[in-house]
Amino acid sequence: MRKIFAAFTVLAALAISAYAAEVELTNVSYDPTRELYEEFNKAFAKHYKAETGDNVTIKVSHGGSSKQALKVIEGLEADVVTLALAFDIENIASKSQLLRDDWQKQLPYNSTPYSSTVVFLVRKGNPKNLKNWDDLVKDGVKIIAANPKTSGVARWSYLAGWGYILKKELGDLKKLNDPQYADEVAKAQKKAKEYTKEIYKRVIVLDSGARGASQTFIQRGQGDVLLNWENEAYKAVHDQGGEDKFEIVVPPVSILAEPPVAIVDKVVDKRKTRKVAEAYLKYLYSDEGQEIAAKNSYRPRNKDILEKYKNNFVTNVELFNIDDVFGGWQKAQKAHFSDGGVFDEIYAR
Repeated sequence: MRKIFAAFTVLAALAISAYAAEVELTNVSYDPTRELYEEFNKAFAKHYKAETGDNVTIKVSHGGSSKQALKVIEGLEADVVTLALAFDIENIASKSQLLRDDWQKQLPYNSTPYSSTVVFLVRKGNPKNLKNWDDLVKDGVKIIAANPKTSGVARWSYLAGWGYILKKELGDLKKLNDPQYADEVAKAQKKAKEYTKEIYKRVIVLDSGARGASQTFIQRGQGDVLLNWENEAYKAVHDQGGEDKFEIVVPPVSILAEPPVAIVDKVVDKRKTRKVAEAYLKYLYSDEGQEIAAKNSYRPRNKDILEKYKNNFVTNVELFNIDDVFGGWQKAQKAHFSDGGVFDEIYAR
């Protein structure tokens, strides 16, 4: 009887295996998410196999966020995109019509399963004594940063410094949208532009993406300070020997960076991968997905998991958002980063 039961079990397993689908998913992501998605993809594939019996293989493409968006517009078939800023996904939607205009309403928190911010990575001992945004424009400070034309974190960094000056000059950022403070706001905006110009005078290497900037600072030993994602800074410190070489400085005021995710509708419909693509992005919000994000120094949306990993993050930092200070990504992109915008005015080599 036992032999018959064992044989039946084997046959049942073979039958299930015979009907298991082989699914391939492509995630086009931004520069520093390699470690995050390497861990998450394994967890999701295991979860999806247990749920459906299907085998999922996930390919991930990494690079500067805007460059990645351009690749998708030009024909790279992505089932999902997980990029550094909403504008890049909006750009895909508007220029290629590959996904819905309301893509950001499809998942919680405007389709951003985790958040981050911009921090300073400095040499051990912080020899230049860099503690706040003002310190970056001291004489002799050499900055490593990514290029706002190609990199998501570069734009977040640029806007973080600009917003800090507005906060410093105005006291209350709500004045930005109050007509009675128009003259005061105009003066603050002028100072923010002057400050940002001074920042980029001190940038000695402008890399195309976040990971390239990290390599310039860490491996090539250039610069006094690196402006980068919080998770990139933590990776540098926690890599082997990093705690003896680097320190993280979190300025008291910075920007709330929200990297979004989206399904590329026309691609998943063409490739018949919508079911797995939807499950993939939704799993980022699961307890396991949120824990993986936290372990990789992305700020999870789940408050209990954020509390569990609170030592991974500095919580006494004031974070402003792009909508309140810059009117959203469309306005910020047009004013600051489009051809002939403010960045082009202030940055010249």
